[in-house]
Amino acid sequence: MNKKIILLSLCLMVAGSMSAQTVGGGISAEMLQKIETSQSKNPAYKALKNAIANNKIDDLAKNYKNIGQVDSYFSVETPKQSIHDQKSSGRCWMFSGLNVLRADFAKTHNDTLNVEFSHAFLFFYDQLEKANLMLQGVIDCAKKPMDDEHVQFFFRHPINDGGTFCGVADLADKYGLVPMGVMPETYSTDNTSKMQQMVSSKLREFGLELRQMVADKKKPAAIRDRKTEMLGTIYHILTLTIGEPVKEFNYAFRKRDGKTIGEAKRYTPMDFYKTTVGGPINDTFIMVMNDPRRPYHKTFEVELDRHTYDGHNWKYLNLPMDEIAKLAIASLKNGHKLYSSYDVGKQLDRSRGYLDIDNYDYASLFGTNFGMNKAQRIETFDSGSTHAMTLTAVDLDAEGNPLKWKVENSWGETYGQQGYLVMTNAWFGEYMFRLVVSKRYASLETLRQFDSEPIMVMPDDPLFIGDDM
Repeated sequence: MNKKIILLSLCLMVAGSMSAQTVGGGISAEMLQKIETSQSKNPAYKALKNAIANNKIDDLAKNYKNIGQVDSYFSVETPKQSIHDQKSSGRCWMFSGLNVLRADFAKTHNDTLNVEFSHAFLFFYDQLEKANLMLQGVIDCAKKPMDDEHVQFFFRHPINDGGTFCGVADLADKYGLVPMGVMPETYSTDNTSKMQQMVSSKLREFGLELRQMVADKKKPAAIRDRKTEMLGTIYHILTLTIGEPVKEFNYAFRKRDGKTIGEAKRYTPMDFYKTTVGGPINDTFIMVMNDPRRPYHKTFEVELDRHTYDGHNWKYLNLPMDEIAKLAIASLKNGHKLYSSYDVGKQLDRSRGYLDIDNYDYASLFGTNFGMNKAQRIETFDSGSTHAMTLTAVDLDAEGNPLKWKVENSWGETYGQQGYLVMTNAWFGEYMFRLVVSKRYASLETLRQFDSEPIMVMPDDPLFIGDDM
């Protein structure tokens, strides 16, 4: 058989295969005709097409009846603090977590002292630890095939800048904290994408090498030594982009008006952490979530997805929204801010810093309903936790029920309402997902449920993606 006949046969086989795949499922000429004839013939439809083609969708969908001055009164509000800006990075989880820690420090000192923690310092060790987590994970799974879901997880996500409060706890407990002025931001901490692209590529290369070492039956000590050398390379890249992590420094605490208290003292990061935070963060809090797909009052743990290899997987107690609200209110009433996360891009009026389910009427604009409920939005990847913010205030009615909430954001003081966002309780119920609360505000029964044997889930679940917007 000559080459032309062989090539013709192959083409026919491919064409036949493609045809078989689309039989009954492709768009036929008849189907296309039905679709085209179903379009509106109303003359106003042409005007609508012109309007949508030449304007922002949100500008046209904005609900006129919902436009107005945002009510800024809150019956329960914690003291304000300076607003930070994560810029072009996914470190919202760290900004929110450190916001909570500095607010707790201020409250301990009757709001007379102020401290601001360095995000760059903690981020350095976050990236180093995540690099080690990836490399060690590859070693642990080296005898599994490349298409195994665990192996795929590490190579698909070698490193990232997202996370949750669990990462703040593990990293601060292990490495301590330093003041913001001691290790300031760099271009790469404010703009993480290029640095992470380079580190990810190197980690994938290293991962393949480690898998080969295991396949070649190299001794564990040799593999460990090689992994240490690899981490030395990653450390070098991080020092060039983030800066050398501070080991010792002088610092004097300041009042809110900027005046120092006494003379500066010498601190290590761990000394400073113990002075400002007081002790280990782990085991002092619980993380709760609202996932209506799954049974309430059950605990879930996300396999593999943590910040440090020797740290804690993300663990959540699934609760109804009314119970989550009660935990939040109890903490706020006692003056303590909370780490919380949301699908912040939904129904956000950016100009007013206002979140409400009626901000935009997309259904009327497009002549169709968007009818999925919260559970359906989660399971279809239409909604999930995308951004962590610090819950600072709640407005309660006469019966103690929440009307609206207020969060401290990390998009700079010019965004929204001087760095804050206000959300109605209706929006809170639909698009709030995670809350970190001190154990002191949880009932014994809630703590018992949190400490029960967790149900393990994989991190590719739509609700278990880290906060990184």
